[in-house]
Amino acid sequence: MKIADLHLHTNFSDGTFTPEELVFHAQKNGLACIAVTDHDSVEGCARTAMACEAVRMEFLPGVELTASLDDTELHVLGYFLDAQNQRLLSEIARFQVVRQKRIHEMVARINEMGVPLKAEAVFALANCQSPGRPHVARAMVKEGLVKSLDDAFERFLKKGRPAWVPKSKISALEAIELVHQAGGLAVMAHPGLNRTDDVIPALVEAGMDGIECFHTKHSTAMSERYLEIADKYHLLVTGGSDCHGFSKGKPLIGTVRLPYEHVEKMKQRRHRTQSAAAR
Repeated sequence: MKIADLHLHTNFSDGTFTPEELVFHAQKNGLACIAVTDHDSVEGCARTAMACEAVRMEFLPGVELTASLDDTELHVLGYFLDAQNQRLLSEIARFQVVRQKRIHEMVARINEMGVPLKAEAVFALANCQSPGRPHVARAMVKEGLVKSLDDAFERFLKKGRPAWVPKSKISALEAIELVHQAGGLAVMAHPGLNRTDDVIPALVEAGMDGIECFHTKHSTAMSERYLEIADKYHLLVTGGSDCHGFSKGKPLIGTVRLPYEHVEKMKQRRHRTQSAAAR
């Protein structure tokens, strides 16, 4: 049976794998189809597409956007995006500037606690346009300022800790519209993590296409619940490991094995949407 993993990160955001390494691990785990969904970045898509083509693996270009609705933080995954779409690229560039400012704020707070971390060290280690908290944690480990990534998050970076800085978010409705205008499908990521059930009806109303029912941190009961919700609202079903390489313990790629029939349904929905738009 063909299987897919539709939630993967590269070193173009906070993953540790290059696109080529990611495809190597995907092939090793017997995946027929993968999607790269880097945070606020589509820069890794071209290289991943080339690496997939070389091994005859199907690739879906994607992105993960941080959004909110009614004070609820949620993540919107975009699939089948036109990675050259100018409006998408200009909005992403704006999100990246906000991310970079957030790094400076976190480092300033860490410095106020007497810990001599330099923002330049974080940016050099991140080596991407879309840095995040994992890069701060990795830089702290590299500089010998903390014992481990967990130590960095527990003492400094988790919500409620001294160096935590809230993310700037766009409206979930804007995120869905941004994905749609770039030719993509908009899917709610890991609803079980964000506890976002209450806002699902409003997102469906706004044109959300699907929901990530299968995720590394979803229990079986959670997955079943979201499958029922998907059925109720006629939403597409997606799933993925949310693999960040070695930054969060171990590579999780291949641990969530989405049956390929769900990718087929995504393609059918996209074809119908494009056909309707062309009329």
